[in-house]
Amino acid sequence: MREGASGLHRTSPTPSPNFLNDSMSMSLRLSSFPPALWRLQPPPPPPLPPPVVSDTAAAAAAIPLSSARSRTRRFRCLLPSSLTTQNRAPKLPPLLSSPGDVPSPEQDAEDEEGEEEGEEDCASSARDALSRLLHLEFGLSSDDASRVASNAPDYIRSLIDGVRELDELSLWDSSWKSTPLLVSSASAVAGFQEKVVFLAKQRGDRGKVAFLESIGLPLSSALSVARSVSSNSLPSLLRKVKVLKEILFSSSDVEVLLGKNARRMMMHLSIPVDEDVQLTLSFFEKIEARRGGLDMLGNKDASFLYLVESFPHLLSLPVESHVKPLVQFFESNGIPRGQVRNIILLFPPIIFNKVDDISKKVLVFQKILADSHDIGRMLLKYPWMLSTSIQVNYEAILLFFHMEKVPEPSSHRAIRYLPHIMGCSTSKLKLMVESLGELSVRNKKMGKVIAKSPQLLLRKPEEFFQVVSLLENLGFDRETVGKIVLRCPEIFAASIEKTLNKKLGFLKSMGISNDHLPRVIKKYPEVLVSDVDRTLIPRINYLMEIGLTKREIAFMVRRFSPLLGYSIEEVFIPKLEFLVKTMEKPLKEIVDYPRYFSYSLEKKIKPRYWVLKGRKVECSLKDMLSKNDEEFAAEFLDIERMPVPPAPSHL
Repeated sequence: MREGASGLHRTSPTPSPNFLNDSMSMSLRLSSFPPALWRLQPPPPPPLPPPVVSDTAAAAAAIPLSSARSRTRRFRCLLPSSLTTQNRAPKLPPLLSSPGDVPSPEQDAEDEEGEEEGEEDCASSARDALSRLLHLEFGLSSDDASRVASNAPDYIRSLIDGVRELDELSLWDSSWKSTPLLVSSASAVAGFQEKVVFLAKQRGDRGKVAFLESIGLPLSSALSVARSVSSNSLPSLLRKVKVLKEILFSSSDVEVLLGKNARRMMMHLSIPVDEDVQLTLSFFEKIEARRGGLDMLGNKDASFLYLVESFPHLLSLPVESHVKPLVQFFESNGIPRGQVRNIILLFPPIIFNKVDDISKKVLVFQKILADSHDIGRMLLKYPWMLSTSIQVNYEAILLFFHMEKVPEPSSHRAIRYLPHIMGCSTSKLKLMVESLGELSVRNKKMGKVIAKSPQLLLRKPEEFFQVVSLLENLGFDRETVGKIVLRCPEIFAASIEKTLNKKLGFLKSMGISNDHLPRVIKKYPEVLVSDVDRTLIPRINYLMEIGLTKREIAFMVRRFSPLLGYSIEEVFIPKLEFLVKTMEKPLKEIVDYPRYFSYSLEKKIKPRYWVLKGRKVECSLKDMLSKNDEEFAAEFLDIERMPVPPAPSHL
C-alpha cells in the first residue's frame, strides 16, 4: 500500500502506456524536465553542463497549473489514512469474492463518505498551508490570506493534484523540506503542507493566481491576468482591486439598460472603426457569448470581472495619478460618480487615456453644446464619441447636414439628443433624407423633423415606408402623411407591431370605427405613440368615474381626439370643477362640446363666463368659447371688442 505524502512507505507505480506517451510529449516541450522523466526518452547530451536544479523543483515547474481543470478524475487525499479516516479493506469484485466478502450498500455509502471526508481534510490542510504562505512570505494580512485561500478552490485542487503526481512518480527530493512556514503536531500533515507550499512557490506567480481566482475569475483567466500584473506585489494588487471597485463600482444600482444601450450602439454603427472601438466590440462579443449576455453589464460584480479579464492592464494603472483624476474629470462634466462605470464598461479603452487627451476630444463638440451639462448627457448615452473614428465621422455629418440645408440649431440638437447618429455613415443618412424628401419634407422642414425625432434618421427606408403604407391604408393621402410627419415624426420611428397596431386596436375597442379613425388621428396623431396603460386608459377611466358612459366618451374622442392627451390634474379636474360648481352646467355640455378642455381657464373660460353672467345671458359652451374676441363682443355686447371684467372677489 502507498501512503502518498506520509513518507513512511512508498512504491513506484508502473506508468500506463497513455501516461508514457503524455510524459514523452511533455519531455519534448520542456527543457528543464526532471531526470526521472528524461529516462523515458533520453535527449542528446547537452553541449554545456546544465545548471544545478533540484529534480523536485523541475518536476514541479513542469506540472501545468490548469491540470486540475483538465482532469475529470477526483483527487485522492494524500494524507495518511491514520490522520484522516480509518483504514478500510478494499472492495473485491463480486465474481472474485465469496458472498460474505461482498460489501453491503451500507458499507459502500460509508466508504464514499469516508473518501469525501478525507478529501475535505486534504483540501483544508492545503488551504491552511497556502494561507500561511500568503501571509508570512507574500505579505497579506492574516485575514486577507485566509480569505484568498478559502475562495480559490481550483488553485487549491491544482496544488493537491501536483503533489499527487510527484508522489506517484517518486520525484520528491529533500529540496521541498526547506520551508519553516508550517508547524504541526503531526509530521505527516506538516510534510504534506510543506509540499503544497513548495509547489505554490515554484509556480512563480507569488500568490496572484490564487488571489485573482478568489475575486471571481476562472482559474484559466486568473493565469492570464496574473502574467499581465507580474510587476505588482500581491498586497499592492489587492489594494488596487479594492480601490478600483470602490471608485468605479461603488454604486449598488443595477443598470438594467446598460446592455440595451450596448446593443443599440452596435446596431447603429456603420463606419470603419479604430482600434479602441474594435477592442470594445470584441469585449461585447465575449460577454454576449456568456450566460446572461450583455445584460450582465448591469451587474457590478460580474462586469468588473469581465473588465479585468479582457483588459488586465487596468490593474497596472496608478490609482492616485491616473484613475482618480479621470473619475474627477467625468464628474466635473456632470456625470455622477455612480455612473462613471457606465462609460468605462461601454468604452473600456478610454480608461487608459490621459485626462488632457480626453479634454481635447471633448472640446471638439463645443460648438454643438447648449449648456455645460450636455457633454455629460452625451457621454452617458454614447461614450464612443471620444474615439477617433467617431470624431472624424462627426465632422462629416455636420458637413452633410449643411449641404442638405438643414438649419444648424436643428442638426446640433439632433446630435445632442441622439449622439448615436455620429456612428452612422453619411451614405446611410442620405437614404433616409431622400425618403423624407418624397413626402416634401426638406430643408427647414427637415430640421424640424430631426430636431424633434432624430431617431428617424437611423431608420431603414423600407421600415419608414411601411408606416407610410399603413397610414395610406387608413385613408390618408401622401400630402396628409407629410403633414403628420411634421406634426409627429415619432410615429415613423415606431414599431408597427409593438406600437402602432396596438394603439389602433385600443381606439377600435373604445368604439372608434374605421371610418372615424382618420379624423381622430389627423387631429391628434400623438395618440399613436401614447402609452396605453399610463396615458390613455387613466384618462378614459377618469371620465367614466365622473359619470360619462363609454359611448359618450367615444363620441367625444371622435369629435375632439386631443382630449386623450390632456392632464387629469392640470386640465380635467379644475375645468370640470368650474363647469359643474361655478357655471352649474351638466356634463352633457362637455359631451356636446369636448373642445371646452382646450381653452385656457384663466384667460378665456372664466372672463367670458363672468361677462355673460353679469349680463344674465345663458348660452352653450360652444357659443361662449368658439368665437374669437371680436365675434363674441359683437354678438353679446354690441361693441367691437370684448372688455374683460374683474372676477368676483370671493373667487
